[in-house]
Amino acid sequence: MMEERANLMHMMKLSIKVLLQSALSLGRSLDADHAPLQQFFVVMEHCLKHGLKVKKSFIGQNKSFFGPLELVEKLCPEASDIATSVRNLPELKTAVGRGRAWLYLALMQKKLADYLKVLIDNKHLLSEFYEPEALMMEEEGMVIVGLLVGLNVLDANLCLKGEDLDSQVGVIDFSLYLKDVQDLDGGKEHERITDVLDQKNYVEELNRHLSCTVGDLQTKIDGLEKTNSKLQEELAAATDRICSLQEEQQHLREQNELIRERSEKRVEITKQDTKVELETYKQTRQGLDEMYSDVWKQLKEEKKARLELEKELELQIGMKTEMEIAMKLLEKDTHEKQDTLVALRQQLEEVKAINLQMFHKVQNAESSLQQKNEAITSFEEKNNQVMSSMKQMEERLHHAERAKQGAEERSQKLQQELGGRTSALQQQLAQLHQQCSSLEKELKSEKEQRQALQRELQHEKDTSSLLRAELQQVEGLKKELRELQDEKAELQKVCDEQEQALQEMGLHLSQSKLKMEDIKEVNKALKGHTWLKDDEATHCKQCGKEFSISRRKHHCRNCGHIFCNTCSSNELALPSYPKPVRVCDSCHTLLLQRCSSSTSS
Repeated sequence: MMEERANLMHMMKLSIKVLLQSALSLGRSLDADHAPLQQFFVVMEHCLKHGLKVKKSFIGQNKSFFGPLELVEKLCPEASDIATSVRNLPELKTAVGRGRAWLYLALMQKKLADYLKVLIDNKHLLSEFYEPEALMMEEEGMVIVGLLVGLNVLDANLCLKGEDLDSQVGVIDFSLYLKDVQDLDGGKEHERITDVLDQKNYVEELNRHLSCTVGDLQTKIDGLEKTNSKLQEELAAATDRICSLQEEQQHLREQNELIRERSEKRVEITKQDTKVELETYKQTRQGLDEMYSDVWKQLKEEKKARLELEKELELQIGMKTEMEIAMKLLEKDTHEKQDTLVALRQQLEEVKAINLQMFHKVQNAESSLQQKNEAITSFEEKNNQVMSSMKQMEERLHHAERAKQGAEERSQKLQQELGGRTSALQQQLAQLHQQCSSLEKELKSEKEQRQALQRELQHEKDTSSLLRAELQQVEGLKKELRELQDEKAELQKVCDEQEQALQEMGLHLSQSKLKMEDIKEVNKALKGHTWLKDDEATHCKQCGKEFSISRRKHHCRNCGHIFCNTCSSNELALPSYPKPVRVCDSCHTLLLQRCSSSTSS
């Protein structure tokens, strides 16, 4: 094995020497018919076959050098083009032919020495194909690689389609190397020196070029690592934002459920109030007399005061709902509006039925005055209900428009951010394409929600137009009320027997007056203090317990903060409130201390 390695190395030296000499004489460009070039490939084939392990199969023994050459494709990605082009050649049917074609292409690319050097550097992979004492596994392999570097000076133009590489017999022609050395070295000694210098300069330039390419590749790798880290950070930020949006969505759903429960409770309370009012009307239907005009004026004043208080309460409720309403609330709001409209219609029908029953009962027992008064009260209730429903619908329209504008602004911002991110991520890394598509789907869903909101707004506008038509009908009913009031003046003489009912009605009115004065004083006092909004308080300030349906909110009339029922059950008379009002425990103790200190002084 040692003698074979030495002989092959000497033959490789002679073949490369003769090839370079003949190429320099012909102008450094070679064809496939050039004899020294053919002998070079034969010697190269023998070198690659030296020490090659034999693989046995059913057909026979296989001893091909194309197996180790295929490893170059895995170790050096630049050689993938050579391997694919060799596999795509239809003329080649054996592994020997593919190996010869691979050597031709590597020589034409001037990278034969580089590819073989990569193979020799990875000897642990070559051990599968070669014996331990083979030429490619010993130091002679590195020497041959160094000799092959000089062939990068040559320009080889080889055609693989016309040649039969499978059936060629690799025989070394020693006659090319047995010529007189003196004749060769006679008159061209100066030219050889220049050629050697050219080769040296070429090798130095090649090394410099390789070092530059290595530096460029290192900078590219650093840049790719930085961009990869940036993309990972952006991915983490995007996932955090998605999680925060999901949490906000869940929070809005919970708030929506709380609002729905509160609205249902309010509807039940209103139903109970209406039942109580109907009972009081039944009890006091025989209580009208000559003092009806004074009572009517007092009722008007109370109604005005009540309307003012309701406006203030509606403003506070509007400020509260503006902070709580979100996208998901609008989807369910339509159902609640329809339910409320149905409930209002049912209430109107019930009131009409009750009024008819009362009208028939009073027609048998009382005069026409009582009938007309009942009609007046029913018309007033209708008017108040229609007015309150109109105000609620207008407020909901305003809230819906504001929510629509906020949703449009959010969708525009999201579209701008997502557009910039998708363009940047598609240029830098193709792995983020799936996330961008998911974000686009979310945008489409938001657009569909926006269209649904527009439809709901149109539906609410239609309902508001219907309510306005009902208001016009109410104005006609007011005219009828005036005519009934004129007729009432003629029938006041019949009401002398109803003084006891009037006294009871007067007591009830005096109590309601006192309550209204208390409410006015409370509102005056609240204007002077820092009155907290219901939205700002979720827990009791003293005990820290969370508010719920059973644990309701109560304002302290002294400090303006919000407490639960247990922490604000005390009542005291304040300077702004002549009657005892609700005060928290801390304010109760402070006020008692002040009173005790003032009395002692």
